[in-house]
Amino acid sequence: MELVRSAIAMAPPLASPLTADSYPAHRGELQGSVDGRRVWRVSCGDVVNRERCLTVLVERDQVVLVGPPGETAVLSAGQLGQLRAALREAAEQAER
Repeated sequence: MELVRSAIAMAPPLASPLTADSYPAHRGELQGSVDGRRVWRVSCGDVVNRERCLTVLVERDQVVLVGPPGETAVLSAGQLGQLRAALREAAEQAER
């Protein structure tokens, strides 16, 4: 639970280019950097089809996946491919 709290605390601030408001679903995966760490945001929906996102980041040698708070993430085949690629890249970074 502490790792999730720290991941949420490290998420980009609302003024960052990686906010939920700045990524239309058609743009797909976004990447950026927060405090020198790569962050991936993958758009998804929830069970009532609202736009949400999953965030992938690396904390030391661990990959952290942060989902929509209190929600279920629903991914299309394309979004699942983006998540798979983000997790692969994050795993490679965590191994360094």
